[in-house]
Order: sequence, then C-alpha cells, then structure tokens
Amino acid sequence: MSDNSEKILEDISRKLNALLSLTLQIIGDTKQSGNQRRKKTATGDLVSYFGRLGLDAKDIAAILGAPLQSVRTFLTPKMRSKRDGTSAP
Repeated sequence: MSDNSEKILEDISRKLNALLSLTLQIIGDTKQSGNQRRKKTATGDLVSYFGRLGLDAKDIAAILGAPLQSVRTFLTPKMRSKRDGTSAP
C-alpha cells in the first residue's frame, strides 16, 4: 500500500474513533439525565465489546479515553474470562 493510502486510512480511523467516542459520551449523558441515575457501562465491558469486534487496543484506548496499558490488561485472556464468565484457555 502506498504511503498516501496509509495516511488516508489513518485519518479515517482517527475520525471514526472520534465519532465513536462522542457517541459513547452522548449515551452516557443521556443515561444520567433526569431523576434516575443509571450505572454507566463499565470500561472493561466496553473494552471487551470493542475487542470482540476486532478493534486494536490502541484504537480502543483512543475511543474510550483510557490508558493503553489498561486496555491491554482488559484484553488479556485471563481478564476476558473473568468478564465473560468463562475459563481462560
């Protein structure tokens, strides 16, 4: 792939990450409005969700505004098994 194509794909990826991040913030704000305050979705759950979709840890960290090392920890097989209720391979 040419350098120009890679730069275009990186730019698109950053823009999509920004859109996902904003969407998650809006969803969080909507859930907390009004008299009832619902529990926000845990970061680990969102990391697992995006990981199952095949997103890279670096992209997940950018979307959620979480430290990259934390995202990588959540994506380890041991942490995934704790979240999903299965045993690690």
